[in-house]
Amino acid sequence: MKKIFIVLLLFERLFACAQNSVIQYYTPNPGVQKAFVLYDNDSLIPTYELPNPLVLESGQKVVDSIMWWRQRRPELLSLFENEIYGKTPFFSQAAPGFLQYPVVRVLSEKKDVFNGKATRREVRLCYTQNDSSYYLDILLYLPNHVKTKMPAYVMLNFRGNQSVTEDTDIHICESWMTPCSDGSVVNFHSTEKSRGIAKSRWPIEMIIDRGYALATACYQQLVPDYESDSPQKIHSLFFRKGQIASASNEWGSIGVWAWGMSRILDYLETEPRINPRQVVAAGHSRLGKTALWAGAQDQRFAIVIANNSGCGGGALSKRILGETIDLLCYVRPHWFCDNFKYYARNEKLLPIDQHELIALIAPRPVYLAVAENDWAADPKGEYLTLLNVDSVYQFLGSNGIGKKDRNNILLEKGSLIYDAQMPRINQSTGETIGFHIRMGKHDITKYDWVQFLNFTDKFFK
Repeated sequence: MKKIFIVLLLFERLFACAQNSVIQYYTPNPGVQKAFVLYDNDSLIPTYELPNPLVLESGQKVVDSIMWWRQRRPELLSLFENEIYGKTPFFSQAAPGFLQYPVVRVLSEKKDVFNGKATRREVRLCYTQNDSSYYLDILLYLPNHVKTKMPAYVMLNFRGNQSVTEDTDIHICESWMTPCSDGSVVNFHSTEKSRGIAKSRWPIEMIIDRGYALATACYQQLVPDYESDSPQKIHSLFFRKGQIASASNEWGSIGVWAWGMSRILDYLETEPRINPRQVVAAGHSRLGKTALWAGAQDQRFAIVIANNSGCGGGALSKRILGETIDLLCYVRPHWFCDNFKYYARNEKLLPIDQHELIALIAPRPVYLAVAENDWAADPKGEYLTLLNVDSVYQFLGSNGIGKKDRNNILLEKGSLIYDAQMPRINQSTGETIGFHIRMGKHDITKYDWVQFLNFTDKFFK
């Protein structure tokens, strides 16, 4: 059994005052150590040029919305498919036996959880008739006090559905699981100790009280989070005859996980209590990257929210600050398509950047959240992403990020912004484009959830 990549040594500060950098050592399986110098100071960033989201690859400017929808947006989508995340296959490309409309099995239902506030349902989506290994388990909460069609959040979890709540009767996820030293995972599988292990990240009762449904599933059920084209997971159902690994421009794991979010949305469209036009794609960390890619591809998601998503998510790649393409392609190469490796230490040749990923979501509302001490994910890089996609939102008739204080723009070249003063800590800003930076570290907290709910309330309520 392959092991996940592990961090061997803790952060070691080198020349902290003079160099403003951190050296971090990583050892991927099977055990070759490599050191990365992660810069955490803007003054060390090499000169870079951002692509203009409103200019075609040919150099022609986008002059109207028709040109955007028919030319520029498809062009950008193709670039992200081929160069970063890999192409998501069509249902018609699946192997014989794959079910586009899965068999839906209700594993359990309780109509009085949280002292009668909500209905809780466990649903299994089976994607083949004869093989029980190809399935996705959804944990769904529906607030009982909402009598009209309700909005919903779709958000994948890391540790299994049983980890988001202390309820003792939720099925324990049976898929391969990332090892943990706390006894919640033994021999790569979850144990009873995993129940409620991640509950601090899931204020379910608050979400219910605010009138939202919540649908979650474990991302490991779609494809395990290690470098392998597992023959036992869903993406292998799309391999051609004789194929044993994904091609260089075919979906990586983030693409598979994003596909899974869309399949959860498929199911929610069949639930009569859900408003299918008010479904949010949300995610934290690597699953924040996943939510952004899901929202970029699937325009049924009405709002997209990414928390601490960093490089390959909400942060600009060309800034080369904190985590970099080089680092990600070394320690997490399976997240992206193989073509992405070409841009490790070669960011200048990357024809796109993450502000253009957000442009694929436009003009739908989007929210990025970062943490002050999560410098490796480059909080300023995420804020600059939003500043540089604002032009697309405005072009498409949205109020975007709202009124910008020109005194806060520190470096601008043409219509693109390369440096800006960050918003105040613990204060949500923006309009159709939302943002906050909070105190603390790489995590998702109750404070984050309050801002997300406030943001979605503006559009749904």
